[in-house]
Amino acid sequence: MRIKRGPLVLLILPVALAIAAAYVQWATVGLPPIPPLPQFNPATDPSGFPAWIRITHFVNFLFLVLLIRSGLQILADHPRLYSRIHCTPGTEWIRFTPVEVPTDRIYTAKDDCVYLTPWIGLPGRRHTIGMARHWHFLSVLFWVGSGVTFVVLLFVTNQWKRLVPTSFQIVPDAWAMFVHYATFHLPAEPDGFYRYNALQQLTYFGVVFILAPFAILTGPSMSPALTSRFQWYPRLPGNRQIGRSLHFLVMCAFVLFLIGHVTMVAITGLTRNMNHIVVGTDDLNPIGLYLGLVGIGVVAGVCALAYWAAWSHPRLVQHAAKAVVSPVMRTLMDRSESISEFPRAEISPFMWANGKIPTSETWKALSADNFKDYRLRVFGLVENPVELSLEDLRAMSSKTQITLHHCIQGWSGVAEWRGLQVVELMKLVRPKAEAGAVVFYSFGEGGEGGQFYDSLPLHNARHPQTLLAYEMNYQPLQALHGAPLRLRVENQLGFKMVKWIESIEFVSSAATVYQGEGGYNEDHEYFGELANI
Repeated sequence: MRIKRGPLVLLILPVALAIAAAYVQWATVGLPPIPPLPQFNPATDPSGFPAWIRITHFVNFLFLVLLIRSGLQILADHPRLYSRIHCTPGTEWIRFTPVEVPTDRIYTAKDDCVYLTPWIGLPGRRHTIGMARHWHFLSVLFWVGSGVTFVVLLFVTNQWKRLVPTSFQIVPDAWAMFVHYATFHLPAEPDGFYRYNALQQLTYFGVVFILAPFAILTGPSMSPALTSRFQWYPRLPGNRQIGRSLHFLVMCAFVLFLIGHVTMVAITGLTRNMNHIVVGTDDLNPIGLYLGLVGIGVVAGVCALAYWAAWSHPRLVQHAAKAVVSPVMRTLMDRSESISEFPRAEISPFMWANGKIPTSETWKALSADNFKDYRLRVFGLVENPVELSLEDLRAMSSKTQITLHHCIQGWSGVAEWRGLQVVELMKLVRPKAEAGAVVFYSFGEGGEGGQFYDSLPLHNARHPQTLLAYEMNYQPLQALHGAPLRLRVENQLGFKMVKWIESIEFVSSAATVYQGEGGYNEDHEYFGELANI
């Protein structure tokens, strides 16, 4: 791991200053008095932990573990975090790989991914971002559902008084408690069955009402559908890459909270504390501890089951995510059509490459002759099949757009693209009524061999920003980025944007092509059918 000095200072300095201030106060004026707890009123104040708190506490822990582990697996696919949108190597503020990007050979973003042990990542072992995303999105739906349930029940009962401060006095009181903890003068703990001290209350309030919503809000800042429709959204934190970095830092905050929380539960009365949150009693009977250990075993078992399912039944996981996640995301994202464009000054100085340059003799011969003999074959369920040269394509009406590329691995970059709108091609070939999807076939091979391809539903193919691009950054498309022709579809992730296009077929459904999942990565690496998140 390598982190630049500036960000490291920004992350460590606030904590270091707070701890230093606590020691200065202790050394100069002594420890502050422990703030008195408000008097407990059994008629109005919460007492104990009802079943709904205990259940949502466990569910939250389970899915938070799955979220963190799958999130680490996603990060491992592009183990670099940036503050700038263009992701130029060397500009990352932190990287989790020892690799300096070589300049003497082709080095793709997929070459840069690192492997995680299954003890850390979900599912772990190898390049598995498709499966990791399934577990991440499945987990986030249940985690958010559990969180919403918790917050609603919190406010329809008197349990909100446990977490929500009602006076600004909580700030100096929490600081007083912090001074005691930071200098290792652990104060006597209140009975958490009835009330928390000021620092505990402020911490739990921050986790529930600040940290969790921040995690939910920074996630969509990486969605191509949302950010291409609402360009202001990723600019709230600064840009897409800052949003990605903040999402990572939120995860780190959750990990630190879990470590601190479990440590304090253990050292301030493990048996009693476990009884509180597991069985809802305030005594020293060990049943809560035993059941709590069983619950931790259940979480470990679910992690093991997720790993087993990912490698033994990946198609089942893919289809389960499709059945559960896709309806929700369609509701949220289907109206998010791309409209965002960027000024020329924001074109990125570097754009990561991905995919294998075609090795077929046909493509090599065409490339050697500058694609003069290239013919794009458009066929299938169309009334007017055609074969078009690059000159034919250039002679048709063109569109230029400067847009943001979102890779599923996490990197991004702004580039100018010029080409033929797919909707204009559709006017020429006239798809038949039974056509429901358009398939783009590549000269290139996929990572596991065989022809690379992907597909779009016709409504997305008709979008004005869906292009067959033959220029990038005001120059003819280069081999590394998809010459002679590549797809641009700006509300989707980059793996949908087929490079080195050989032919285009209109079909009734993408389910009729190859393995029927909609694309090469969907077939072989179990990517989700929705590429707009």
